[in-house]
Amino acid sequence: MRDLPLLSLRRPALFYWCLVYAVAVGVFLTSAFGGPPPTEEEIRDFGALAGVSALVIVVTSACDPFRAETPQNLWAVHVSYLLAGVLTLPSNLVVLLMIGPVLQGVLEQRPEPHRWLFTTAATTVATFVACLVAGTCPNHYENNILGSVMVGGSLLGARALLVGCGFWLRKPRARPHEVFGEPLDMGVGVVAVCMGTLTAMVLLADPLAVILLAPPLVLLGRATQLAQWRRSAQRDAKTGLTNAVHWNRLAREVLVRMRARQDTAAVLLLDLDHFKRVNDELGHLAGDSALAAVAELLQRVAPRRDLVGRFGGEEFVILLPNTDPVAAERQAERIRLAVCGLAVPTTAADGHPHLLTGLTLSIGVATSARFGYELSDLMVAADSALLSAKNAGRNLVTFA
Repeated sequence: MRDLPLLSLRRPALFYWCLVYAVAVGVFLTSAFGGPPPTEEEIRDFGALAGVSALVIVVTSACDPFRAETPQNLWAVHVSYLLAGVLTLPSNLVVLLMIGPVLQGVLEQRPEPHRWLFTTAATTVATFVACLVAGTCPNHYENNILGSVMVGGSLLGARALLVGCGFWLRKPRARPHEVFGEPLDMGVGVVAVCMGTLTAMVLLADPLAVILLAPPLVLLGRATQLAQWRRSAQRDAKTGLTNAVHWNRLAREVLVRMRARQDTAAVLLLDLDHFKRVNDELGHLAGDSALAAVAELLQRVAPRRDLVGRFGGEEFVILLPNTDPVAAERQAERIRLAVCGLAVPTTAADGHPHLLTGLTLSIGVATSARFGYELSDLMVAADSALLSAKNAGRNLVTFA
């Protein structure tokens, strides 16, 4: 049973995710089988809205050139047509619009289906919250733009809060933008609320005219992917850390601020000792598990202000802002000892479970107090110190 991805979550996250699942099921059943029977006009409006949303999801999924690399995340499209439903339909028809996320889940093969299921459940609960805000019969919002925005804000905010809390419980040390999204995500959310309000107005005026909103919704789906593509371009696929190119850009920006304030900084260049043996003796999948475990440890041990990245191969790099040489040495030793205590459960090349232990790090340290604030100078000095640590026997911290 522990092999199930859901059961691998931390206990608070597991409890919270299961609670959201249960509430979503309760909300769906209560709303779907409660309330008065819908009228013919409401069924007609529902059919038009459901048809357009299904068309948008199918077209977007079928035409995605990066489908095999990055699974679709059409949350903004879902928010748009769900908001339109909340503003124009009774709640027992609104919850049936959740067929959209389900359809997307069927069309997309996801490596973490439990995560997709959680976001779908959170969207269901958020939609119910929006229905409560709108009222039992929300048609009185037809000529009230402010009221429509309030309903849209409640849907968007409730979804962000539910999903964000779940991801934070899953990874408490995650940075805010990793939990609640980046400014680009927030901008797309605002556009989604505007599109949902516009869709509701068109639906009330002429249900057949909703088909004209399909192309803008498709474009909104593409815009939703922008933040995901950006993150993919900035992150290392195996470890989730900042990749070398993006780390260099961020590090230069930090060093410019350090120089302006005359604060000290340090660069740590870390290299796993004898890592080739892990790949040769246990296989490359075991090596990947070791890299991921070290990356997770570095993020856990490093303060939020520190900039952690994967430099390439078995090398990692950390920029420590506002850190003097004494503090840099203390932090490097802390990391070195933590890696020594790592025990990584993995699978050997022969298919048998294996607990990988005995990992060690060599660390080279360079500080702005000696080498200034040019990143290239700090990196060359840290690399030289790392080489000295390797030549001196490995599993050491050496200063340039």
